[in-house]
This record gives sequence, C-alpha cells and structure tokens, in this order.
Amino acid sequence: MIYLEHLLKATHGQLRYQGKQTRFDAFSHDTRQLIPGEMFVAVRGERDDGHNYILDAIRRGATGLLVEARTLNTFPDELLTAMAHIATIVVEDTRLALQQYAQAILQIWHPKVIAVTGSVGKTSTKEAIATVLSNSFSTFRSWQNYNDLLGIPLSLGRLEPHHEYAVLELGCDHPGEIAELCRIVSPQIGVITNITPIELQYFGTFDRLAAELGALPQSLPADGYFLFEDENAAIRALIETLQLSGPTIATFSRQELNLSQLQTTWSGLATELIPSATHAHKLPFSSHLLGTHHLNTMLIAYHIGVQQGIPAAETVQALSTVEPMAGRLYPLAGVSHARLLDDTHNASPASMEAGLATLAMLTPANGRRIAILGDMLNLGDYEAEAHRAIGSLIPRYADYLITRGEQAALIAEAARQAGFPADRINVTYTHEDAAQTARMLLEDADRQHHDVVLIKGSEVARMERVSEMLMDQPANAPELLVRQTPGWKQIVVTRPQRPTWLEIDLSAIGNNTRLLKQLIGPQVQIMVSLKADAYGHGALKVARTVLHNGATMLGVATVTEAIPLHDAGIDAPILVYGYIPHWQMREAVRLGVTATLYSSESAKALSRAAQALDKTVKVHIKVDTGMGRLGIRHEQIDEIVALVREIAELPGIELEGIYTHFASADAEDQTHARMQLARFQHVLSVLTTQGLRPPLIHAANSAATVALPEAHFDMIRPGIAVYGLHPSPLVRLPEGFRAALSFKTQISQVKWIPAGECISYGCTYITERPTKTAVLPVGYADGFRRSPRNWGSVLIRGQEAPILGRVCMDQCVVDVTHIPEARMGDEVVLIGRQGNASLTAEQIAERLGSLHCEVTSEILARVPRVN
Repeated sequence: MIYLEHLLKATHGQLRYQGKQTRFDAFSHDTRQLIPGEMFVAVRGERDDGHNYILDAIRRGATGLLVEARTLNTFPDELLTAMAHIATIVVEDTRLALQQYAQAILQIWHPKVIAVTGSVGKTSTKEAIATVLSNSFSTFRSWQNYNDLLGIPLSLGRLEPHHEYAVLELGCDHPGEIAELCRIVSPQIGVITNITPIELQYFGTFDRLAAELGALPQSLPADGYFLFEDENAAIRALIETLQLSGPTIATFSRQELNLSQLQTTWSGLATELIPSATHAHKLPFSSHLLGTHHLNTMLIAYHIGVQQGIPAAETVQALSTVEPMAGRLYPLAGVSHARLLDDTHNASPASMEAGLATLAMLTPANGRRIAILGDMLNLGDYEAEAHRAIGSLIPRYADYLITRGEQAALIAEAARQAGFPADRINVTYTHEDAAQTARMLLEDADRQHHDVVLIKGSEVARMERVSEMLMDQPANAPELLVRQTPGWKQIVVTRPQRPTWLEIDLSAIGNNTRLLKQLIGPQVQIMVSLKADAYGHGALKVARTVLHNGATMLGVATVTEAIPLHDAGIDAPILVYGYIPHWQMREAVRLGVTATLYSSESAKALSRAAQALDKTVKVHIKVDTGMGRLGIRHEQIDEIVALVREIAELPGIELEGIYTHFASADAEDQTHARMQLARFQHVLSVLTTQGLRPPLIHAANSAATVALPEAHFDMIRPGIAVYGLHPSPLVRLPEGFRAALSFKTQISQVKWIPAGECISYGCTYITERPTKTAVLPVGYADGFRRSPRNWGSVLIRGQEAPILGRVCMDQCVVDVTHIPEARMGDEVVLIGRQGNASLTAEQIAERLGSLHCEVTSEILARVPRVN
C-alpha cells in the first residue's frame, strides 16, 4: 500500500494534480500489466519511455501517476486534460524517486530486512525463507523476481505497516548494484546462495562477480547475521578476503542431513535432519522442491527460521509445505503421458547442470530422458565455453537432446564431440520446431510412455513457449508458466549488437514452408533456395527451420555457400545450382553436395575428382528451355541423351535429377512459361521413352509453384515464397504466408536545422524552412541504398519520415517536423510494420526500381540478424 503523503515526503515531489485517491494498491510501470487502483510510474528505459503510455495507464484504471518534470511540456492537451483528474506527482527522476520511497518506507515501518543474493536459486530461497517466517510472523516477500534497482522499489509498493519481516531478493547485472540496493534496504540478515558464473558480460571475471556479491555481508550492521554454505569454497574465500568484523557469520552444511535416507521423487525431497546438541531426536526434513540442489535452499530457510526464534519442529513443518515455483523445475503433465520439468525461468551453467541432474534422477528406468535446451545468455567471453561444457554433460544425463537457438547449437556440437549419438540430437531455431521434434519422439506409438522432458533456457530464449506446446492442457499455461502477461506474450527480440539490425521471424519461415507443402501435396518434395545467405535471412538458421517443416533438400548458388551448412552438420542433400570450376570439383565431392552438370567435360572432371576421393557424388542435369542461362539447350536433345548415358557410365557420379528454370512464371502473360514447360516435357518424354528418365524432375520456382501447378513434377524449388515475399505484383502468395524479415534502426539524434541550410554530402538538399531532423545510424554500407534512387522514407512512430539529402555510408537524415514526439532512441522501421503502417520489401523495391529479393539480399553482413 502506498500513501500519498509518504511518497511526497520521501521524493520531495510536487503534487501537480490532486486527484481523488490518497492511497494506491501498488506501483506499476507496465500498462499491459496494470491493475485498476495502482499508481503508474513512467520509467525511462533503454528501449522505450513510460511517459509515452500515460494516457493508456489512465484508461486502464491507474489512480495515480509518478512522472518526470522534463516531459510535461511535451504532453499534448488531450493527455494533460486526462491527467487533471488523477493524482499526479512530478519528480526529476522517477527511478530515483522509487528508490527514495523504498528507503523511506522501510525506515517508517521498519520491518526486519532479510536480503538474499547469489548467482542462482535466489527466488526459491527467498520464497522458502518467507514461507517459514510467515507461519509465525507477518512477512513480506519481494514480488516475483523483482530484484534490481527498479524492481525492489516497485515491489516495496506492496509493503504494509503490519509486516514484521521483509524478505528481499537482490540481483545485479552491473558493478555496484548490490551495494546500492543494500544502501536502500539496509538489511539486518544476509544470505549468499552460491557464486557461479552469471552476467559476466558486465563483470568480466568471476572474481569481480564474487566481489559484487560480497557487498551484502559488508553492508550488514554489527548486530547483523550472515549465512552461507560451509562447503562453498567461493563464498568462503570471499568472506576470508573481506575480513568481516561486524555481523555474526554462520554456516550450514549438508552434513546436518542423513543423506543415506534421501528420497527424491516427483513429490519432492525428503530426508532427516540430524539433531544437534540441543535436539534429542531426528527431525523429518522435506519439501516439494525438485532437485537435490534444493537441499541448500531448505537448509538456508531452516537456519534463518531457527535463528529468528522459531522452534526447529515448527520450522521443518513449514518447510514441508514449500512448493516449486513456476518456471523453476515445476512439474507439468505433458502430451503422450510424458512428464515435463518446466525450468524456463532462466538459465546459467550451474542451474542448467542442476536441471539435467534432476532430469536423470526423476526419469524411471523404462523412460527416456529428453532435454530441450535453449541459449544461456549474458555470460560474456565465457558464453561459448559454458555451452560446450553443458554439451559435454549430455551423455551422462540425457537420452535425447533438442536445442533451440544459436548459442544452444554449441551444446549439440559438444554433445556430438563427447560421443552422444548424432541421430539423437536435433538442432532447431524456433519454439515450434523444438516442440514438434519432441512431440514426434513422445508420440512413438510402440512405446509405453514414461518419458521425462526438461525444458530450460535463459529468460530471453522464452523456452516457456515450448513448454506450452508440450502441455497436455495448454489452456492452463497462464496459471502454470512464467511470463504469461500480455507484455511478455508479445514477441521479444534478442538485443542486437548495434542499433541497426534485421529481425528474422523463423516461425514465419516454418509456417510458409508448411503452407507450400500443403499446396503441393504429399507426393511432391520441396527444395528450398538458400542463395545469397537465404536472400539475406541467414542460411543456416533458415536451413534448420525449413528442414523441420517439410523441406527435404536445399539449394545454393555456389560450392562456398554449401560450406557453412556442411560444417554445421546439415546432412540434407544440397544442390549447387551454379557453375563449379574444375579446380573446385574435389571440394564439391568432399562436401558431398549435389552438382549441376550441362557438359561432358564437367561430368568427366567431376568423375575424376570423385574417384580421387573414393566417393560417389549425385548430379542433376540443367536444361535451358528459354531462360538463356546455364544449361544444355532443349533442342539439342541428342546431346542431352548422350550426357545422360555418359553419366551412367562414368565412375563416381550418379544421375539423380534433371531440371529447368522459368524466365517469366511471375508475369501476367504465361505464354513464355508454358512454352518452356512444353519444351521441358518434350525432353522428359524422350528420356522416358529411352528408359533414361532420372528419379527427380523439378522446374517450379516460387512463381510457378503458385501459377503453374502442372510444373510441380517431383519437386519444387521455392525461394522468395519461403521468405513470405510475393513472386510479383501479379502472382501473389495465397492467404497465410508471412514476411519473415524486418529491417530496423534507431534515431541517434533529433535537432532543428534552420531554413537555408545544407543537409548531407554535396548539399543536394537545402532546407526551405526550419526543419526538425532525425539522424539514423544506417547507410549504404548496410545495404540502405544511396543511388540512383534511395529508400524514399522510413517509419517513425507509425508515420512516414522522408529522407533528406544523400544517404551516407553509415548514416542518413530524415525529416520529422511532422512527428513532434520523435526523440533519440525511437525505433525506426526500414522494412516491416510499425503500428498500422508498413513498408514492405515489395514497396521498397518499387521505389528503387529493383526487386524485393535484391533488396533483402543486399542488406550487408555487418547488419546483425536476430530472431
């Protein structure tokens, strides 16, 4: 409960509008989660500004507002009118104001503060301590895992005057945060759960992380109490380094437990507490937490309870009621009678290993251990090593491994290197593919199902989406899974490496592949074209995704385009469409790609290369039916027949297919396409008559797949359709296809330029009036075209902003005079949707006098691709 008088006094804020309420149920900084009766706090973040959502907060029932003074003069009249009826406090900095309030309210109501920090297990430990204390005292616990300099003050908006204890979880992602949190909350009791590698991208080294956590015991008063595990070498070394002289330092040890009697079941952990000198008999020691690592959680809560005067018997009784929390090794019923271990809240190397150990421990002898693992993030330079270390553990803990994400693929690679069977590893890049792969395992009708599935990954990996797809009752997801609020249910994109980036919706690519499969039927195969790094979408991720969704073969333009696919373990057939010089034939054979042939000379060279490496390589013959590019001309039928016969006789090569390519299947007039089709069918007829027809016949690109069903033959070769782009304005994809690529940047500066001033190189643009401009960190070195035509405009706050002057190598300037709200950091859409407005690749191509596939393919590699 928040009292207006306390908030005003603590923050020295000004009451701009009185409003009707003087008490507020809690703070909220996200309108999507706001409950009527709460005070909305407008917080400036790295990506957005809460002041943009004040009107939405009022409409959703906020009865109070905490805003920053600097923004008031930018508010439109409509917003000021709405605010006039709401209690509105104006401060210089809302984050600082929240911290001031948190510090003040703890001093006013003075509950005893217990602070819990550490690398992992903080939330479960906080909850266990609070559960033990709440049986005897009025106890507040910090809300969910709100544990940083924003979260703790927001959480303390729920503190009440009657609370005798406040159990707070303290987290950190930058140096100095624990010390600052301790300054605000003034803990009397402190706990460090453990010290293992997390957030190393900010702390750099393990020692710096340990020093950061050491700020908690250093902050405790002389009569304070600090607790840690005696066997934890990292914490012990830290405490010895700190040489604390103030608080009482206490330890606990698993030696207090009768581990020979330890039972680990789906009901939880159970053992006995060995009595100390003050207890005459053993005590039952149990909880519903899963995983032996939670014995430490239980011992911490036990010692805190006893230290605060709760009898041992009452403490262990309270512990027996502790339940696992959502997303933290939470048991769920899965499809096909499987059991799920939903551990999707977050992931670090230590918690990943603990999850795997629990998977192995809880899987019955007649069940299979299936691990679905996502990325572990925020580990800095240790990230790759950490994933490989987990991969090396897979043979010990799992029977099947499914990975989801770019970093998690390193787990799969390390598992293979550790001897884990390759046919039990699946690498995926979408939640849908990970879940579908698991379903295929679980739905094996020949088994009696006792399988257990661990699902785990970092917060940004959003692995709870996989859990939802594997639940036997997915309708219960809002109650049982983490991150189910409207805000979290929206797409969350991994933070890019620079403020200009591509967002690739791999789920859309999977969806488009499935729709193509529905369009052509079960008898026709799909070869997806991955030329030019999958038309700029990222070849490896696209390859994995399409193969999981119905494609059976891949196509590339050159041998070098096949190398990263081969090196990543892609074992699907890969056809090289283009010319392979004789000096590159051996590399083609080594990679195992399928080669395109159209001459006897190349066939012989490839045969020699195959013999030299003692391998057999498959080939497809290319027939030119009217495109005028590579291939034997269709009228040279005798030469085609001779090449087919020669290939059959040459050692080391095997004729698998024959194909052609359409020049104008995307045109309104299909005359030329149908002529090409007739020519190709004549070639096939001759080969069939002579018993020479190869097994795979293919001709249809994306346009022909849609417009010429008779050209489907044995396989289609879609490119742009897979990426959700229409073949042409005249040949449109059916309903349901989705564009997979968005191109975005951010405003780097907003400023006014006087009339008569030059903008950009060559002074080709002179302002005719005072002009509000926005500088964007994107230029022609990113593929954002400079000449002879440029993009024309971009989207900012759902409105088009025209480009002014020439596009530079790394920057450009746009006019935002008509967008008064535009400010530094705003998202800018170059291709994609923003609000109700959109700029499609097709629209941009029309402006540039180009093609949509050229637009996407020319976005350079220095632009990071994120899912």
